[in-house]
Amino acid sequence: MIQMILLSVTCLLILSGEVYGAPKKRKTYSELKSCDLGNLAEEIASYDTVVKDIIDYAVTGPFKGKTYNELAKFVDKFGPRPSGSQVLEDSIDYMIELTREEDIKDIITEEVKVPHWSRGEEKLTMLEPRVKDIALLGLGMSVSTPPDGITAEVIVIRNFTELENIGENNIKGKIVLYDPVFITYGKTVAYRSQGASKAAAKGAIASLVRSIAPFSINSPHTGMQTYEKNVTKIPTAAITLEDADLIRRIITRGEKVVLKLEMTSSYDDKVSRNTIIDLKGRERSDSLVIVSGHIDSWDVGQGAMDDGGGLFISWAVPVILQRLSLRPKRTVRTIFWTAEEVGLVGAYAYEKQHRNESNNINFIMESDEGTFAPLGLAVGGNQEARCIIAEILKLFQSINASTLIEEDSPGSDITVITSKGVPGASLYNDNSEYFWFHHTEGDTMNVEDEQELDQGTAFWTAVAYIIADISVDIPR
Repeated sequence: MIQMILLSVTCLLILSGEVYGAPKKRKTYSELKSCDLGNLAEEIASYDTVVKDIIDYAVTGPFKGKTYNELAKFVDKFGPRPSGSQVLEDSIDYMIELTREEDIKDIITEEVKVPHWSRGEEKLTMLEPRVKDIALLGLGMSVSTPPDGITAEVIVIRNFTELENIGENNIKGKIVLYDPVFITYGKTVAYRSQGASKAAAKGAIASLVRSIAPFSINSPHTGMQTYEKNVTKIPTAAITLEDADLIRRIITRGEKVVLKLEMTSSYDDKVSRNTIIDLKGRERSDSLVIVSGHIDSWDVGQGAMDDGGGLFISWAVPVILQRLSLRPKRTVRTIFWTAEEVGLVGAYAYEKQHRNESNNINFIMESDEGTFAPLGLAVGGNQEARCIIAEILKLFQSINASTLIEEDSPGSDITVITSKGVPGASLYNDNSEYFWFHHTEGDTMNVEDEQELDQGTAFWTAVAYIIADISVDIPR
C-alpha cells in the first residue's frame, strides 16, 4: 500500500514540478487580463471593516503574540515529529486538546497508514587524501550500509546528463556525489529525489548529494527520495555545501578522494491521523473553505518553520473567528495533514476518503513554504477564480499582502486536490531565506518572527472568512 502511494506521489510531483524541476507558471496579477466583477467587486470591498477588525485583533489586540507563543510551546515540547513516530501522535492529541480549550467541538481524526523510517547511526569519513569527518544526513527511506560500512572512491557529477555520458566502468563500485548548481528548489531537488536510483543504475554502491540549498553553515539538509523499481537500493545521504565544494576542489586538482560511509536505518508501517476541525457555516455548512498545514516534520531541528508555522496559522483561523463571533455562510475547515514529508500520504488518504465530497470544496489553502511576512497568495484556478481572489487581496494593502501570484500547482499537500480541478492557493510570503534552514537542524524557533506570524495569522484568517462568506462560489 505504502509503495503504491509513493509511486502515485512520484507521478503527481512530476506533474506539479515540485520535485522534478518542471518550471512553474508564476505571474504577478498585474500581468493577468483585466477583470470585470461588477457588483461582486463592491460586495468584496464591503468586507474592509471585517478585515480591519481581524487584523487589529491578531496584530495589536488580544491575539497579539499568541501564534508565536503557542508555536513555541508546541515545538519546544515535542521537537521533530517524524511520520510514524509516537511523538507525532502525541502532538496530534495536543493540538486536539488545545482546540477544545477554545470551545470548538467539531473535531475529528481519520486514520492513515503511514511509512515510519527511522534514522540510526550515520557517519561519513574522508580517508584520502586526508582524514576528515564530514557532516551527513541520510535521505528519507535510505537503506543501510553493510555493518562494516562502504569504503570507496568518489566521483563527482554535476548533472544527470554528465552521469549518462560517463561509462559504467568509471562509476561501478564508486560513490557518486551529485554537486549541482542550485537554481531553485523545484529545479534542483531532482538530484536528491532521483539521484540514488540513477547512480545505482550505473553501478554506484552509494550516492551523496550536495544539500539542496543556496546557503549553508556546514549544515546538511535531509529530505525524501524514492527508489525506482528494478534498481538496486543503495545508501544515500546529503552533505554540506562546504564539503561538496571541498571534495570537488580536491578531485579537480587530480587527487583521489576515498570516503567511508556508515549508515543504519529501519522501516515499517504505522497508523497516524489527519485532524479535521470544522467551524460550521451558518447557511451552507456542506460547502467548505479549507485552510491547512502539515503537522509532521523531518527528524532534525524542531519543525518550527516546516511546517509548525503553517500548522498554527491554520489552527488560528477557526479560533479567531469563534472568538470574534464571525460565522461565515460556508464551513471553514482546518486540516492538519499527517505524513506530508514522506510523500503527501495524509493528503492522498483524505482525497480518497472524501472523493465523493470533492464538489463541496469551494476553495482550499495551504501554508507550507514558511510563515514569514505575508505578501499575498499563489493561486491556482481559472481566470475568473483568480480575478475574485485578486479583488479580495486588495483589502490587504495595509499589511503589504495584496499580491497574487499565478501558479499552476500551489502548495504541496493540496496539489492532490487541486489537480482534480478544485481552485486553491498557498501562502505567498517573504521566504527568501526559507531554504537556508529547510530540513536541517536549523529549523527552530529562531527562524520565526512574532510580528510576522501575527500578520500571517490575520491575513490567513481574514482571507478564509471572506471566501467562505461572499455570495458566490469560487468558479472551477
